[in-house]
Amino acid sequence: MTKTAERVTAPAGETGERSRGRRPRSLMLLVAVAGFLILGLAALVLGGNLFDPAAATESEPTMTATQLVPLVILVVMFVVATKWPLNIGVMGLVASFGVGYFMLGMTDREILAEFPASIVLTIIGVTYFFSMAQRNGTIDIIVQTCVRLVRGKTMVLPWVFFLLAAALTALGTFSPAAVALLAPAAIGFAYESRIHPVVMGAFIINGAHAGGFSPLSVAGVLVHNIAEENGFPISQGALFAASFAINLILSVLTIVVFALLGRLREGEGRHMDLDTSATVRPHGQQILTLVLITVMLVCTLGFHMPIGFVALSAGLLLALVNIKEHQTFIGGISWSTVLLVAGMITYVSLLQHVGVIDTLAEQALALGAPLLIALVLCYVIGIGSAFASSTALLTAFIPMAGPLLAASTLSASGTVAALAVAATVVDVSPFSTDGALVIANARDEDRQRVYKQLMIYAGAVVLAAPVLAWALLVPTGIM
Repeated sequence: MTKTAERVTAPAGETGERSRGRRPRSLMLLVAVAGFLILGLAALVLGGNLFDPAAATESEPTMTATQLVPLVILVVMFVVATKWPLNIGVMGLVASFGVGYFMLGMTDREILAEFPASIVLTIIGVTYFFSMAQRNGTIDIIVQTCVRLVRGKTMVLPWVFFLLAAALTALGTFSPAAVALLAPAAIGFAYESRIHPVVMGAFIINGAHAGGFSPLSVAGVLVHNIAEENGFPISQGALFAASFAINLILSVLTIVVFALLGRLREGEGRHMDLDTSATVRPHGQQILTLVLITVMLVCTLGFHMPIGFVALSAGLLLALVNIKEHQTFIGGISWSTVLLVAGMITYVSLLQHVGVIDTLAEQALALGAPLLIALVLCYVIGIGSAFASSTALLTAFIPMAGPLLAASTLSASGTVAALAVAATVVDVSPFSTDGALVIANARDEDRQRVYKQLMIYAGAVVLAAPVLAWALLVPTGIM
């Protein structure tokens, strides 16, 4: 769910002249998303007066300088993180210090009062354990076993990788990590079986997000905790089911659209040259890792133990078995995501402290159309996430849904699930880590074509996915 630090506006092998030719287009996209975010916030602040002139005469909350300055800083942080490979969490911590210490006169203890210790522990524990599972070959065995079951049925392959990615993220692997693990094999199989590489890439990414909000996943725990801390607890099972269902629908639509366009298969398909005779059997550390994954599932789902501590305990057992490589396991922890989540939640809690979230929400409620507000939020978070961090946007936008839900009959689970799905399904964008991984694994001579077609596909997803998530989850009251 974190964005790539390396922009792919000029894929490998492309000439400098072509790269220069595409820079204005990338800058236009950057300006567009920054403008959309600013306009979205302005609409929330001024919307009551624009849509209801009579409301201007009523006593409505207005932004004070103490509230406006931190809000502007937040927008600037998103724009900077979109343009340059800087961790927005680091910026959030620095901004928390600047605003809290110099503007509000807060102490360091007060600034860090809402530091998300449990979420940070979850990220550390889960990424610590699964970095070992990757290094000792357990993940490779799972992938190879599932691919072997295809037995030459090439059109089943995208669904195999969809389910594999969903299983990995549902068990706690980050979506970029799952895509990184599967993309080399999946894109290679796509070329061998003449399946369009964009279709295969989309299925991996959709699968990763389908399982990305399980009760075991970092994203699922993050969204649930943020919602609970803001006074509207949601169902973790419902969030997981909604994410899985919508990503499944998007995958089906992808197959249908590519088939109608005649782009699903490229040339004549042929039987893949898979070595099905060699059976890969787990041994040693791999058997222990599979047992520990099962134990983690039982402990967290059956006994509701905290996933962070359970994953750290399982990881420590694996480290004791392979003590010589312990330092490399520590390096597998996603420290950049730890910084991102900690910094953003700390800064957003500061916005809540000065009343920014409440004022924005009350101004938005002046529009008098909760369904419309929910749709606008889905589009703002969806378009922004195509260029910026999905996790950062979720930590900023979910708190805004609190007053909206309190003053309306909208379902908390449905609204939060729609925001979560809208923020993640757009990660097929080449500007995201997931999309960049698909391009990176395309053949050198085909990378430019895959880049262009993935851009077109991502644009269609950005337009369609937020309204699809909103339509299925918010007005229906299904959750």
